[in-house]
Amino acid sequence: MDPVSMGVLAALAGGAGGELGRQAWAALSELVRRPFGGQVEAAAPGEAELAALSEAPGEQVRAEALSGALAARAVVDPEFAAALDSWRGRVPALVEGSVTNTVSGGTQYGSVIQGRDFSGITFSNPGVPPARETRES
Repeated sequence: MDPVSMGVLAALAGGAGGELGRQAWAALSELVRRPFGGQVEAAAPGEAELAALSEAPGEQVRAEALSGALAARAVVDPEFAAALDSWRGRVPALVEGSVTNTVSGGTQYGSVIQGRDFSGITFSNPGVPPARETRES
């Protein structure tokens, strides 16, 4: 069983994917909280990691911990493994890497970068519209 991508987990915990992402995170939360081994009172494996990541979605270590907990639980619980695979098939493509870029609103007089997951970008020269011609009377 492949672990669930840490990037996907962190993105969903952080609210990526809009309403579909929120629904995917809620479905994963419900799946993780299912009783494990008939122990209704005990916390299910992965619950603590799920809660920790939801509190700090930007912390990669927490995403790694949840991914590992999900993989470990899937190894010992075939029913959970099947449900996790089903969940993974429904995760929004937006979170996994699909990118949709739109530039609208008229003519753009500056830099436009299209892509995904940018950081550390600086523009030192703002775009300036071309000078307008004036009519003399």
